[in-house]
Amino acid sequence: MAAGLSKRSTLRNRAEALVARAAIFKLRFLPRPLSNFTGRLCGRFLDLIIPRLRQTAYINLTFAYPENDAAWRKKIVDGVFASIGRVLVALARFPQINRLNVNDWIEYEGFEHYERAKQRGNGVLFATAHLGNWELSAFCHALLTEPMNVVVRPLDNPVIDDIVETRRGLSGNKLLSKRDFARSILHALRKNEPVGILVDQNSADENATYVPFFGKPACTNLTFARLAARSGAAVIPGFAFWNEAERRYTLRFYPEVEISGDAIVDTIRIQATIEAAIREHPDQWLWIHRRWKTRPAAEIENGVTSLYK
Repeated sequence: MAAGLSKRSTLRNRAEALVARAAIFKLRFLPRPLSNFTGRLCGRFLDLIIPRLRQTAYINLTFAYPENDAAWRKKIVDGVFASIGRVLVALARFPQINRLNVNDWIEYEGFEHYERAKQRGNGVLFATAHLGNWELSAFCHALLTEPMNVVVRPLDNPVIDDIVETRRGLSGNKLLSKRDFARSILHALRKNEPVGILVDQNSADENATYVPFFGKPACTNLTFARLAARSGAAVIPGFAFWNEAERRYTLRFYPEVEISGDAIVDTIRIQATIEAAIREHPDQWLWIHRRWKTRPAAEIENGVTSLYK
């Protein structure tokens, strides 16, 4: 849920960090059922204090699912905030998750796709998204199989960012800064290591282009596809979906995405796998992100500068 860095006051950063530390303390040390309940309350609280998040989600869902009604959209958005609550609980309890109890939190599905990819020896690029529990999937893969390299983007609040990054590294994962990550990624892939990258966010830099996403043009970075082609690494989509019946997550790996070397074609394929996974569990994707914020020139010429108010 990282956003771009912006100028913020020290007082605001400290106040937010104080609230975050208090929430993390409670979520970590309460009995797990009570922690889960508190996590849901945290999600609802976020919804109430930042109403624009729900508004953004409604706009996105109307854009992506025009055939569905308002009641369906409300149900999905309610699920999004519940999912955020589960992510917060897991993140808070990372210090207590280890090789002995990790299976209480998550299980694999489709692990054979990862095994085949590793056998090729060129490394594995995980194409993942803010879907399900992206924090837990990376954390637990390190405990269940091997540590991985995770590309991260700093949070707005540097104090909270330090708290989160410390937790992310507890299972042995190496964090790569999104500001200068290409060389580090290629180095890791040459050693046949896995690298996880979130590829579902709006992009507006010079390495981006518009590709279909839910049938609408979405500005998407091409760097992931270019790194895959340059390194020869296998591209494996992977997501940790919440399983309500088992009260734990399923870390599902999908078949390898074919990489042709054409960055646009390959990005379209990768985004199609992301979309398909979201359609399986629409209430677990971060619809509160302004995925379609950057609009094509043709739309701007027709007066559509933004979908969001």
